[in-house]
Amino acid sequence: MTKSIGIGLLGLGVIAGQVARVLAEKSATLAEQVGCPVVLRRVKVLPSDLSRPQARQMPPELLTTDDDEFFNTPGMDIIVEAIGGEHPALEYLSRALSGGRHAVTSNKEVIAKHGAELLALAQERQVSLSYEGSVGGGIPLIAPFKYDLVANEITGIYAIINGTTNYILNRMAKDGVDFASALKVAQQLGYAEADPRNDIEGIDAVYKLAILTSLGFKTRVRPEDIYREGIARLAARDFRYAHELGLVIKLLAIAKHSDSAIEVRVHPVLIPADSFLAKVDGVYNAVLVQGDLVGKVLFFGEGAGARPTASAVIADVVQSARKLALGVPSHAGWKAVPGKTIKPMAEIITRYYIRMTVADQPNVLSQISHVFGENAISIASVIQKETDSAAQTAEIVIMTHPAREQAMQRGLAELATLSVVTEINNFIRVEEV
Repeated sequence: MTKSIGIGLLGLGVIAGQVARVLAEKSATLAEQVGCPVVLRRVKVLPSDLSRPQARQMPPELLTTDDDEFFNTPGMDIIVEAIGGEHPALEYLSRALSGGRHAVTSNKEVIAKHGAELLALAQERQVSLSYEGSVGGGIPLIAPFKYDLVANEITGIYAIINGTTNYILNRMAKDGVDFASALKVAQQLGYAEADPRNDIEGIDAVYKLAILTSLGFKTRVRPEDIYREGIARLAARDFRYAHELGLVIKLLAIAKHSDSAIEVRVHPVLIPADSFLAKVDGVYNAVLVQGDLVGKVLFFGEGAGARPTASAVIADVVQSARKLALGVPSHAGWKAVPGKTIKPMAEIITRYYIRMTVADQPNVLSQISHVFGENAISIASVIQKETDSAAQTAEIVIMTHPAREQAMQRGLAELATLSVVTEINNFIRVEEV
């Protein structure tokens, strides 16, 4: 039995600081779970980190700003990467694995972009790379995909996996405010960064969906394979009209698997107001998984923040430490099944909501219907919402039956050329979940 398990910590930001705190405050519990003490051996920090409160609370001999000094520390069995971003986190993880050390990370960008290569390296070196905290913060997701759902063929994933955008959309729906106002409040509360692009443009959700689909569909899905739209084009009136239609707007990460094709996309959607995902408020996350054996399974909880993410990181540390203490070999890797292709966005089929401003005159709807008919798009309903007597225009909302994306885009382009169409204000896809 191993006498103790040594931990090396890369970074000392909010998450890393929480991880260090848990290692210290829950040392007795962790030792009981692992079967031997779990000890923090070294912390790699930036010179600017030395002035942080969490750095001043640590024994000075634990801290180093030198890469080589950190990696040459004896008795360091597991490296926890908590720096964030693609570089130098990727290089640090590669160095840890190449040196025969187990690694733990919550870095969604690195795992989404380089996970397959890092897992292959871990397998070659017979160590583990764990990344539970990379998706959903403290919600257990990676382990269920790897173990509990392993007998299932996963056919669908529908996920609210960015708390910032969910909070913004929630405020727009409940308070009737515009996007800019809701974003400002989210920033004031610390839910959104000063530069919020990764969140509001759907980039963060794309990274997480790439990880989940690579695991769930047993193939390699890259971030660039995933169609992406952000939430900035949504207007307060879209939420008002959605409510009238019995629908709710969410930024949804969607993955569907049928035959040999995989459909992966992140964009705003309208979903039924009585569905569970429609009721996920604030910064919470929820992931709905469909399997051929288990049916529908829902994972729900806090998807971000230092404490939930540290919970996932520590869980990975304990799992790796147990294997080390018992001398159990580690196995890692995404098993790619050949023959699976990514379905082009143009080929997806769904329903649509279209809001447009048109001339307030006779025969407008007949011209619009003709364009849709020529593109094999069937209209389910048309509602005239508001009129502007001075401009002699009216705002209408059209709901369609299921149609092919390529046909819809072609139809919208043709509608934009009609003299009776002043503006196509917005269109949102509709999902039944």
